[in-house]
Amino acid sequence: MPRIRPISDLRNSANEISDFCRQTREPVFITRDGAGDMVVLSMEEYERQMARLDLYEKLAVAEREEASGDEGEELETVLAAFRARVHGTV
Repeated sequence: MPRIRPISDLRNSANEISDFCRQTREPVFITRDGAGDMVVLSMEEYERQMARLDLYEKLAVAEREEASGDEGEELETVLAAFRARVHGTV
């Protein structure tokens, strides 16, 4: 169930909201004048969601390339380049 709080709680209960977001990995929806205004997330959850979106974008690009007949690169070539970036040139 979503947690909804008025904007005044950001000033009065910021630590409580922060703790809730970090412990539950859930957002808190903030209202202003009774309407939705913003969403508060822990930094960890925000980064997780941004990484997920980045992955979805990359998968969408790969699917479009495959549908258009693009051959791409061989897996071994990609893995070798990735290993070189992670571990340095061997």
